[in-house]
Amino acid sequence: MSSELVPIEVHRDRVLAASHRLPTETVPLVDALGRVLADDVTSRFELPPWDNSGMDGYAVRFSDLGSPSPEHPAVLDVVADLPAGTGLDPALGSGQAARIMTGAPVPSDADTVIPLELTDQGTVRVSIEGGRPLGAHVRRRAEDRAVGDLIARAGTRLSSRAVSALASAGHASADVVRRPRVAVIATGSELVAPGESIGRGQIPDSNSLLVAGLVTETGALVVSAERVADDVDALAAAVERAEAVADVVVLTGGVSVGAYDPVKALFTGSATVQFAKVSMQPGKPQAFGTLPGGALVFGLPGNPVSVWISFDVFVRPALLTLLGQSDVLRPVVSAVATEGWRTPGGRTQYLPGLIGDDGSGRTITPASKRGSGSHLVGSLAGANGYAIVDPSVAEVHAGDTVSVVEVEQR
Repeated sequence: MSSELVPIEVHRDRVLAASHRLPTETVPLVDALGRVLADDVTSRFELPPWDNSGMDGYAVRFSDLGSPSPEHPAVLDVVADLPAGTGLDPALGSGQAARIMTGAPVPSDADTVIPLELTDQGTVRVSIEGGRPLGAHVRRRAEDRAVGDLIARAGTRLSSRAVSALASAGHASADVVRRPRVAVIATGSELVAPGESIGRGQIPDSNSLLVAGLVTETGALVVSAERVADDVDALAAAVERAEAVADVVVLTGGVSVGAYDPVKALFTGSATVQFAKVSMQPGKPQAFGTLPGGALVFGLPGNPVSVWISFDVFVRPALLTLLGQSDVLRPVVSAVATEGWRTPGGRTQYLPGLIGDDGSGRTITPASKRGSGSHLVGSLAGANGYAIVDPSVAEVHAGDTVSVVEVEQR
């Protein structure tokens, strides 16, 4: 590992250059929620497929209405009853109307729909006591989409609304990008399973749960997660198991210069896995590369705040790239600091915080009173984003405007 600090963008560009969209698979729409479209989707149908009523009322010929009022209503003969789902197209002569429900096809001879509220709701003859403009409440054929019009672009993550649009456009399935399979390995002889009693020198393994949750939030699949002691042979066996089932392997811990750092020991001298000191705090020690079978491998620091920040800055963009998304970096916006804090100086600081709104604009409050220490895991529960402070800034003061990333909506 060189002693020279590597710019964040340089390390991230290296990650993204090695990340490529995964193959396509076809899934039924019932299973498509949250998946990413592999190709543009166009409409197979006209939307709507025929003129239809936007109201419960009466389909009429506008020329028959005149200027109706309660004192001088237009009285028409009701010659048809058209519920939603009917395929009827009744002829309407002069002075005739069809009672029609919302969504039912409008008769070819009609050009306007009068809502029920403006009538006496007659079933044999109807008295229309108020008018509407020509074409009122008629949803025109193909006014939303014509055949071949775009419904959703490649790279779209399918929401429930998008799935509904695809179904309405005549699709029963979608071509989506295969979800990345991710294996998680937390290293450290001090780690014990969550909930177990801890002895002196032991801590609960929160990292495997943290990384697995972050992976799931991207839309990728966690295919394995395990803890490994600080033993190179044990780690090598775990990496071999992970590579057999995963596209991406994420390791936490063991990437620095400690005497017992197994990730560093395992990959030192590798031609395809490199270590870097990235110009950021927390998260300076990073490893990235590829395994012999082609899987991407990330080595993240072991402290939980470092894991969270490192994942969001480096691993998340890679997973979204594998999924075929084009916008893989989170938006950076501005917020006003509600209180001050110290910065490390010389490195970009990522400070977990609570992003809110005081009524005049976006604000950020540090999640921990202790700053951006990488071990302050308890503070993560109160963070919905983080501040990004330039290396040239020695201290942030209350009222300063800072750059922030919001990872959860308020």
